[in-house]
Amino acid sequence: MAERRETKHAKKKAGDVSLPVAVIDVGTTSIRMMLAQIDSRGMHHPLEFLHQTVSLGSDTFTSGRISRANIEASVRALRSFRRVLEEYGVTDEGRVRAVATTAVREASNRDAFIDRVHIATGIAVEPIDEVDVARLTYLSVRAYLEVNPRLAQSAAIVTEVGGGSTELLFIDKGNFSYSQTFHFGTLRIHEMLEAFRAPVARQKQVISNDVERTVDQIRHTVAPQRPISLIALGNDARFAASQLGCRWSKGRTARVPIGRLSGFADEMLSKSDDELVRQYHIPFADAESVGPALLFYALLGKAYGLKHVVASDISMRHGLLLEMVRRGEWTSDFSEQIVGSAVEIGRRYQTDLLHSGHVASLCRVLFTALQDDHHLDPWWELLLRVAAHLHDIGTFVGTAGHHKHSMYLIQHCELFGLNKRDILLVSLIARYHRRGTPKSTHAGYSTLQRPDRQSVAKTAAILRVADALDRSHSGRVRDITWSREEDRFVIHVPSVADLSLEQLALQHKGTMFEDVYGMRVVLRRKTTQAEEPWPH
Repeated sequence: MAERRETKHAKKKAGDVSLPVAVIDVGTTSIRMMLAQIDSRGMHHPLEFLHQTVSLGSDTFTSGRISRANIEASVRALRSFRRVLEEYGVTDEGRVRAVATTAVREASNRDAFIDRVHIATGIAVEPIDEVDVARLTYLSVRAYLEVNPRLAQSAAIVTEVGGGSTELLFIDKGNFSYSQTFHFGTLRIHEMLEAFRAPVARQKQVISNDVERTVDQIRHTVAPQRPISLIALGNDARFAASQLGCRWSKGRTARVPIGRLSGFADEMLSKSDDELVRQYHIPFADAESVGPALLFYALLGKAYGLKHVVASDISMRHGLLLEMVRRGEWTSDFSEQIVGSAVEIGRRYQTDLLHSGHVASLCRVLFTALQDDHHLDPWWELLLRVAAHLHDIGTFVGTAGHHKHSMYLIQHCELFGLNKRDILLVSLIARYHRRGTPKSTHAGYSTLQRPDRQSVAKTAAILRVADALDRSHSGRVRDITWSREEDRFVIHVPSVADLSLEQLALQHKGTMFEDVYGMRVVLRRKTTQAEEPWPH
């Protein structure tokens, strides 16, 4: 039977709110569902939280596939969730979103799992990648920071240790800066220790070594220029705050002293899972995870010289709810966070940020001007802008063949909000900003279907023109307008007396544009105001 908890918001008056919505998280050690009511302002009010322990990760991380027994345990849990949904009148599939993380995503029989669950319960489970988890966590934290002004104005590392992996985001003044998923998970550690049959005393040392390696990786990667906060998400951080008597604020946070947290983590690691279950009355899955997770938070806090860890009661599920309710509202802001991530990567590789930023602006303008020719949706404009910000990062490796270096670096960096396919497309657009045009034999490009190949060519041709327009790296070509003259696309440039440098660059870079769009690009000094104004 699923653990069921009703919240204080469950007694809303009829008529004040719309029908409830629900989000389901099929995780590594448990399946959870949050039911919430949405009011007329688009705000969500939690109604119930359901939790059922199902250790899918114990299968995936040992045998690589989910056992029949755990598939059926998942079915039973989700059937019980379905009955609760029906009690609340939630029968429309559009009001329920179910996602699965590492344990299902990495299982070799994940499709069989998803099909069995859907046939038995009618619930469609969607496996999500690390980038989706980062996005949803960001949405949760962003909304949380809105009601915590002090934290919103600071820099913060937001992290959660899961059964299969550890998610980390770095947010500065409310804006996303960096994210990464680390292959450090409490259930992975537990399964490894079980396989080696290590005694409790030895287990503690093995866990400490693994935690310290992960903390060192993070400390090397995230080096803030000013003081930060550490925000720990998840059950383990909340459990520690509760056991240590820390007071929860109205903003749903508790400040946990690092020293006390470290001592509590040592206490957890010195006891067996059975002892923890008996003493604290927690599920076995939580007993397995609490020691390593708390040690991680304590050591990470110490590595940054902090006195407290901020425990929060938000989770990825809050992000799922927000995405369901405010999808349109988040679109513009989320796109800018993706672009911001690209800018940070460009800074890391010491690219000319003024040049890449100006090229990105020109790309945005050209994309709009050519809408009737390329017929691409706004997502491709976003990918083009990201590629423009990153097209020259390959010069960090070397100037010769830097377009290929850029492609490689993009494919191996953490771009917030973009999945593996998106990152491949961005890397190819950047790769073709100079030199040879796409060929079916090129790595990466050869794996694309025809529609994506054509879209890469369309956007890369625009990037070439934009790059040529800023050949001087001065940003002097701006406020441009355009017109069409038979087979020519004429760009009118104001306030630049001599365009010979840009015209020479277009001679080398404009041929791909002509091949793709059937028009030759021509630059012309703007002398009148008769042309169509450029959109912004």
